[in-house]
Amino acid sequence: MKQERLNLYFMDMKYVRDLHKADDRVQSVSPQIHKSSRPFVGIIVVCDEHKYCVPLDSAKEKHKAQKNDVDFTRIFDGSKLISVLNFNNMIPVDDRFITKIDLKLSSHDSLAQANYKKLCIKEIEWCRKNQDAIVKKANKLYYLLQKPHCSIMLKKRCNDFKKLENVLEKLLLKDM
Repeated sequence: MKQERLNLYFMDMKYVRDLHKADDRVQSVSPQIHKSSRPFVGIIVVCDEHKYCVPLDSAKEKHKAQKNDVDFTRIFDGSKLISVLNFNNMIPVDDRFITKIDLKLSSHDSLAQANYKKLCIKEIEWCRKNQDAIVKKANKLYYLLQKPHCSIMLKKRCNDFKKLENVLEKLLLKDM
């Protein structure tokens, strides 16, 4: 499978919930804990013949002091921290569960929509500029977690990628 140019995508919420049921480390989008209005947005990278969505998250105060690591990367606009990539929360995806985000500004956009698109444009420009490093980091983490000597703390922070791949494969077979 060939790595494509990075774009931003929304994930299908039902699919994310199905993954969360299999592995509770998957970011919740449950309406019961008031997360249903939060979109699951990310970029798509190829890891071992699977497409994975690496989620973007809003920059929070705690992220300012956090250092980039094998499972985490900060995104900057100049010197301003604008968001983060959570490699530990990446999930396997199929094209039927993702929708490319339209970043074209429109005169019909509300102020909030226009501001969100402008932020997304800055994020994707940064990601594209750093695409090789992002894809390399995603694959490094993917393979590292399969090794027996992998840190227990890292395993606790990360989704169980193989378990989630099995869930995806079952859902795809069910849809056939």
